[in-house]
Amino acid sequence: MPTAATIREDILSNPGFGRYFSDHMAHVRWTADADWHGHEVRPYGPLTLDPAAAVLHYGQEIFEGIKAYRHADGSVWSFRPEKNAERFRRSARRLALPELDDAAFIESLRALIKLDHDWVPTPANEADESSLYLRPFMIASEKFLGVRPAREVDYYVIASPAGAYFKGGIAPVSIWLSSHYKRAAPGGTGFAKCGGNYAASLAAQKEA
Repeated sequence: MPTAATIREDILSNPGFGRYFSDHMAHVRWTADADWHGHEVRPYGPLTLDPAAAVLHYGQEIFEGIKAYRHADGSVWSFRPEKNAERFRRSARRLALPELDDAAFIESLRALIKLDHDWVPTPANEADESSLYLRPFMIASEKFLGVRPAREVDYYVIASPAGAYFKGGIAPVSIWLSSHYKRAAPGGTGFAKCGGNYAASLAAQKEA
């Protein structure tokens, strides 16, 4: 059920980051025998995954992040989405996932924004950095135990209204450097945008 306009406007007045989500999500299915199919935008909601889904055991997944901004004339724009599409394909290759072509990637963003257009914040002034944050992600959804590339994969895009990432604007921050934790290594997945890279940084973040 779509969010009531009054509730949505209240959320957009102070969205924070990653706390609220729009009413719909884009989805495309891939299987080894049928390639990409079933392009759709459907109501936002929980996913159903088998406990043996490969992503839960072997971390075969990738994601992206891109923002959509509302301009003064009411139109909505993103900055160079083709670059995100290119990086998404690069990440897919490294994680042995199927590549979604750039046109399909960009169309999935466009279709979701078109339907959830009202979730894109209207900036209060020129310094307002509010946006609709788009999170495309791809997961290995095939049910099996064993180390091999999955033959069933799902791609989704969800959207979250977002305020400025740094409250109060950009300002200097303190940095703690770890000498014994390593997020990336030669020949590894450091250049790919995958969850394991971020999970590997959490212990150091917790210590900091």
